[in-house]
Amino acid sequence: MELFFFVKWDFMKILIALPVYNEEKQLSKNVNKLYSFLEKSLPYSFQIVIADNNSTDGTGKIGKDLEKSYKNIKYLYLPKKGKGLAIKQAWQNKDFDIYSFMDIDLSTDLSAFPILINKIVKEDYDVAIGSRLSKESKVKRGFKRTFVSKSYNLLLKLFFNVSFPDAQCGFKAIKRSVFEQLSPEIKNDGFFFDTELLLLAEKKYKFKICSVPVNWADDTTSSVHIGKTIKEDLSGLWRMYWYLRKNKR
Repeated sequence: MELFFFVKWDFMKILIALPVYNEEKQLSKNVNKLYSFLEKSLPYSFQIVIADNNSTDGTGKIGKDLEKSYKNIKYLYLPKKGKGLAIKQAWQNKDFDIYSFMDIDLSTDLSAFPILINKIVKEDYDVAIGSRLSKESKVKRGFKRTFVSKSYNLLLKLFFNVSFPDAQCGFKAIKRSVFEQLSPEIKNDGFFFDTELLLLAEKKYKFKICSVPVNWADDTTSSVHIGKTIKEDLSGLWRMYWYLRKNKR
């Protein structure tokens, strides 16, 4: 009779950043859900970092309580807002081999996370990203957000000829060594952080990027301001267009 054991492989360590701002209503529930999933489904050592973007509600207290409850959950307070800033700061720990991040609302089905990580560990991709725009993906979201997302990614395809279908899905992983090379050139501290990282990785440094189809359900309570985000993204695309033209390798 064969016995199968689920082993945490100590040779590979994964850091998962959770950028948050005023998330007292869902922080504890979703972090516990994520932790339970990782314990059962991820065969690697991991640490969750709750990166608090200067929340003004009870997020800080909840984050500190979670840190006390779990040895591999860390709470990080930042005095400034910015999704990109939160991820950058969470990704400063050099004890980990792979950095990743996901949205605290867990809009992306967690079942894709081990696949995402294994694309780097077992298939040697440099970056792995979730994609809501792949044929295999199952997505529940409103028309407005779908239109904005598809239009944005079409711009990326037209002006940068990128290979990846979805730059904005909050579900990504990257080799620490690759991020350390890209980090000095990533200027954006907001929502454009994802796109800037991917453009530098693929178009300047020629790193290998893999897309993983995901199932995704829109968070109807999201506080993200679409108009402000679009303006930031378009400005970032214009800046990166000229930056990449001037810095061809």
